[in-house]
This record gives sequence, C-alpha cells and structure tokens, in this order.
Amino acid sequence: MAKPVVAQKGPYEVALKQGQRYLWCSCGLSKTQPECDATHKGSEFSPQAIVVEKNETVFLCGCKQTGNPPFCDGTHSTL
Repeated sequence: MAKPVVAQKGPYEVALKQGQRYLWCSCGLSKTQPECDATHKGSEFSPQAIVVEKNETVFLCGCKQTGNPPFCDGTHSTL
C-alpha cells in the first residue's frame, strides 16, 4: 500500500456550505489542497466525498495520515 504525500503538517480550515459536495484529496498531490483535482488518477488513492448538513467550518487533514479521514485528528504533530 502506497503512502500519501504530506501536503502540509497541519490542518486546512475550510468553511463548508450546507448540501454542497466536496472531494477531499487523499493522495496529497492535488494542487488545489485540500480539495481533489484528480491528480490521483492511475493510483490506488481516491478522494473522499464530504457533504455537511449545515454551514460549518471544519479542519480537514493536511498531512493525509489521519485516522479519521477527512478530518484532522492531530496526527501531524507526530510527523
């Protein structure tokens, strides 16, 4: 199993809109972090869809090592 690239050693603070679909980059190669730009094509990685039920600000994992994808769980502090 390939390891994702660490895009940044910290979370991305993102304001998400109710009902809108977002795709979180799981490979770490996207140029539009933390959103997927399909750079993963041809790899074993695939984006994770996020849809929230209300407008809210979340912290999405930037190191791609989280145990709770797509959300930051603090794993970046151990890298």
